[in-house]
Amino acid sequence: MTFDIRAITLDLDDTLWPFAPIGERIERKLHAWLETHSPATAHQFPIKVMRELRTQVTADNPHLIHDLSALRKLTLEHALRHSGADLALLDPAFEIFYAERNRVECYPDAVDALTRIAARVPVAALTNGNADLARCGLDQHFVFQLGAREHGAAKPEASIFHAACVRLELPPEQVLHVGDHAVMDAAGAMHAGLRAAWLNREGAPWPLHEPQPDLEFSTLTALADWLDAHLDDKDSAAA
Repeated sequence: MTFDIRAITLDLDDTLWPFAPIGERIERKLHAWLETHSPATAHQFPIKVMRELRTQVTADNPHLIHDLSALRKLTLEHALRHSGADLALLDPAFEIFYAERNRVECYPDAVDALTRIAARVPVAALTNGNADLARCGLDQHFVFQLGAREHGAAKPEASIFHAACVRLELPPEQVLHVGDHAVMDAAGAMHAGLRAAWLNREGAPWPLHEPQPDLEFSTLTALADWLDAHLDDKDSAAA
C-alpha cells in the first residue's frame, strides 16, 4: 500500500505499555496509603468498592469523560467526604495515584521501535489518558503530547485528531495515527481523514462493520520496519 506519511500520532495506554498492571498497582498503593492516612476511608472504600465508586462517578459526570484526572479527583473527594476524612488529604492522595500512574513498563519492543520511528518522522502523542510523558521518561521521543483533557474532547472525536494535525502543520491524509483501540484509534482516525494503523498485539479479528484500517501490525517493531521500507521506497522513487 502506497501513501505519503509525513508524521505519526501515537496512542499511549495499551500501545506503548499495558495499562492493566498499572491500574492494579494504583489500587493497591492508594489503598495502602489510605490505610495509613485515613483508616476510615480505607475501611469504607476497600479496593472493590472504590472501583465501583469510580465507575459511578464517571457515569454521573459524562461532561468530564475527556478528563480522567478530574474524574479521579472527584472519586477521591467523594470517598474522603463520605468517610468523614480531612479533605486536605485530597491532593496528596491524588499525587499517590499520579506517581503510580506514570510508572510505566513498556512492551518489550516499544522503546527501540519508538526510537527508530521518531528518527524517521515526527511523532506526537495523542491520548485520552492522563499519563505525563516527561514523568514517564519518554518525552524525548515526541514533538508534543496532546491529551483529551487539554483539548476538551476525547478520541474518537475528529476534533482532537484535527488539532494534532494543525500542530504538526500537515493535512490529515499525511498523518498516520497508530493505536490499539479499534474504535477510539483506528476508526476515529479514519473518520477524521487520517491514515490509520491498528496495533493488534493479540491478533484479534477486526471487530467493526466498517472498512479496515490502512495498516495492521502486531508490534511497534513491525510498524518501524514498514516505515523504513516505505520511506526508503519513496526516496528511491524520488531520486
